[in-house]
Amino acid sequence: MGSYDLCVIGSGPAGQRAAIQSAKLGKRVCVVERLREVGGVAVNTGTIPSKALREAILGTSGNQSLLPTESDFMAARSKSFAGLLDAANTVIRHEVTKVAGHFASNGIDVAYGEASFVDPHTIRVEGNTVSEVKADRFLIAVGASPARPDNIPFDGQNVITSDELMRLEYLPATMIVIGGGVIGTEYASMLTNLGVRVTLIEGRNELLGFVDKEITEALQFHLRKRGMTLRLGEKAVTISVIDPPDQARSGNKQMAEVYLESGKTIRADCLLYCVGRQGATAELNLQAAGLTADKRGRIEVNENYQTAVEHVYAAGDVVGFPALASTSMEQGRHAACHMFEVQLPEHSKTLPYGVYSIPEISMVGKTEQELTDENIPFESGVAQYDEIARGQLLGDELGMLKLLIHQETQHILGVHVIGAGATEIVHIGQAVMALGGTLDYFVHTVFNYPTLAECYKVAALNGRNRLRST
Repeated sequence: MGSYDLCVIGSGPAGQRAAIQSAKLGKRVCVVERLREVGGVAVNTGTIPSKALREAILGTSGNQSLLPTESDFMAARSKSFAGLLDAANTVIRHEVTKVAGHFASNGIDVAYGEASFVDPHTIRVEGNTVSEVKADRFLIAVGASPARPDNIPFDGQNVITSDELMRLEYLPATMIVIGGGVIGTEYASMLTNLGVRVTLIEGRNELLGFVDKEITEALQFHLRKRGMTLRLGEKAVTISVIDPPDQARSGNKQMAEVYLESGKTIRADCLLYCVGRQGATAELNLQAAGLTADKRGRIEVNENYQTAVEHVYAAGDVVGFPALASTSMEQGRHAACHMFEVQLPEHSKTLPYGVYSIPEISMVGKTEQELTDENIPFESGVAQYDEIARGQLLGDELGMLKLLIHQETQHILGVHVIGAGATEIVHIGQAVMALGGTLDYFVHTVFNYPTLAECYKVAALNGRNRLRST
């Protein structure tokens, strides 16, 4: 294909931003993508598909026709699930077209095929044809894929990963989800909202270990109320595919069975395995570039996303935590600017996190546990959605927003939200924190009425009252 200033391996969020930023700097850029469409995992199998499915599911809320009787369960639910997936696929196709358009308008060449290093400045691309790409610099942005341990009998139907979930031909009546991290919690809550009887198994004693405990407790309460069974502090010993005890079952002819360390046996139509992700570096032949990956396929980088080989960078899920589309975009742009010696202004290290469960969760800054461990004196201020007019209009009785406030300086140390619009309104708190704002900002600011943003004022007043009593 020729020689380039930069070759980006992977067209996900990190790869996109790095490629476009470099093109804007007048560099000749090539992107190599192993899938048939650009966008990477984020657009094709991960972030966008799961969020599109979530929105489609939320659109069905209250529609009891989606909850048929046992006798016609499979046929009706299969049809409904197919419709939901079609809605998600419409969004995916739009995003693919948008990414391809951005590449074309910026003069970025795209090669489709599997990339592998030949030497530190050359990669081989094997697709419909075989070609070589030479470049002065490389960015590895290949993302990650669901972990698939050898002892798990994945078959694409009864035992699956999140990649196969979006390709199921029917909606199971019962589902086991193993893993209470972000992906497992998101899909488990979506399926529960569709009426699937979900059992979620998590080895820790709570879901989402990085989230503030008060928020996870509220989530767990809601999921149980919706009918989900939570097996917390439980570990799967064996997973197998079996013939159902009742041969009269229709539809799916086999079942997944899990034997737990506690001696329990759980069966369901399908099992979704969501424990860990693996950096997609196995086929890159990193050794030829002078690089290695760890046992989870991740590549070590410095603060500028530069690897041990000076002209090779890596960004996105392949470098590990936080492995979010939002942070990956910024990592890709940062890497591109650094490799072409463009000075970036100092940016805030205060990053938001979003969990698109039902209900959704978002946070920025420290949790109560972290502040306690670090001996930082704090107080909290809380606003419940049911005391906010907008919350009443939305019918959200669970939602809440919590501010964590430094007892002495009254700076905002953390914002934690669960409920409708959580991933949107958290950015108000993020901006105030990044600019060094204190509780006074929220106490004295006027918010539109009725809005969920009003929660900030209510939480701030609640926090001020608590501070006065300490």
